[in-house]
Amino acid sequence: MTNHRHLLDDLTIQDKAIVGGDLCQSLSGESFNVIDPSTGKTHVDITHCGPEDVDLAEKSARRAFEAGAWSRISATERKTTLMRLAGLMRDHAEELALLETLCVGKPINDARNVDIPASCNTLAWFAEAADKVYGEVAPSDDNSLGFVEHEPLGVIGAVVPWNLPLLMTVWKIGPALATGNSVILKPAEQSPLSALRLGQLALEAGIPEGVLNIVPGYGETVGKALGLHPGVDAIGFTGSAEVGKLFLTYSGQSNMKRIWPECGGKSPHIVTRNCKDLKKAAAAVATGIFFNQGQVCNAGSRLLVDRQIKQEFLALVREASSDLIPDDPFLTTTKLGAIVSRPQMERVLSYIEAGRSEGADLVMGGKQVRKDSGGYFVEPTIFDNVSNDMTIARDEIFGPVLATISFDTLDEAIAIANDSIYGLGAGIWTDDLDEALTASKRLHAGTVWINNFDDANVTVPFGGFKQSGFGRDKSLHALSKYTDLKTTWIAK
Repeated sequence: MTNHRHLLDDLTIQDKAIVGGDLCQSLSGESFNVIDPSTGKTHVDITHCGPEDVDLAEKSARRAFEAGAWSRISATERKTTLMRLAGLMRDHAEELALLETLCVGKPINDARNVDIPASCNTLAWFAEAADKVYGEVAPSDDNSLGFVEHEPLGVIGAVVPWNLPLLMTVWKIGPALATGNSVILKPAEQSPLSALRLGQLALEAGIPEGVLNIVPGYGETVGKALGLHPGVDAIGFTGSAEVGKLFLTYSGQSNMKRIWPECGGKSPHIVTRNCKDLKKAAAAVATGIFFNQGQVCNAGSRLLVDRQIKQEFLALVREASSDLIPDDPFLTTTKLGAIVSRPQMERVLSYIEAGRSEGADLVMGGKQVRKDSGGYFVEPTIFDNVSNDMTIARDEIFGPVLATISFDTLDEAIAIANDSIYGLGAGIWTDDLDEALTASKRLHAGTVWINNFDDANVTVPFGGFKQSGFGRDKSLHALSKYTDLKTTWIAK
């Protein structure tokens, strides 16, 4: 057992905004605390930006865009620079992992082996894609020529969540930068450190000053200012449906900027009686809800299991979850870390209490633990005998809470799965091909996993239906969010 908390002592924390290539304090001079959720103690104070700083960042981003040092160079040149940035991220992977664990309490091994490598690979993939976007030539007669080009929109606002800070950042800035835009990034106030370090690495990689600006602050100030700013051309957002709707409102109140929201989910994880490998499915169910302390937008938080196999299967899920004991996230043996903040922990605990009071059966966990640490730890929690109208089956809890619902037929399972305001992801375990294809067609979700959960890579789009939003991250489809189509018609 090795504790790597002492490695924080060797880090130099970047605590300033980045505007126009300068590391700067906010105009107000104010700051806010970044709290280590595993201890409840303030680790560092970060400059607290406001609307006036957003305005400066927009002016800087617009100047850079109009100057053309990034927007009008060749796509191949942008690729080379972004690949250099991905390489610098790999060089500083250990530092970035420590910053992620410090801010959000995720196990250091997850940060090292999952989050940071995925972030580096994603940025490198979008770098490679930069010069793979082609225009079109229209059918015409001998006296004319028509062609269609993809042009960058201009200034993009990127508003990212705290659960996967660096990965969500590159999901937004990767395609936005690859297509030639300038970006203003607002990291979540709980987790700004890896984004601010990324900004330094971007300057070192050669991204021109003003092309990537980073303004840490609160959603109600910095996020709102980005949403209402008439000089911001689009917003890429990941977060709650409640805040996603605010950005849609801000767009209508300002310049009709494009909003690309990805707004969470209540993903159903279906296990039918035709699943032959129940142990494998149970391990996937446990990982699908408890990875990252359940703080994942597409977490499989509703377990829909055939009544005939429910008791056997729940026992396997409990067995697969037995070693998920909340502990210090800087220990290399830890598999379940801290909840990101005290308010979020209290929210999770309130949902657990709602599950009890509404009549669900608590079969595992349900308590705050490690109180002496000062941190925010909640046991992995499983409820049985949940009905789909209960609060724990309707709301996105964003914590390690699994709601188990029984069904008797596939039609019933699909109806329950689709009875939600969300439609981000869904999974089904079955060895019956007809069941699998039927579910894939009828489940209202942006991604359907068959005999796996949350597998995929950067080559396919990620996003949802209904109030999970309509933004799509990853894949070549993400590039189109940050470009406009321009038609040119030439007559002889």
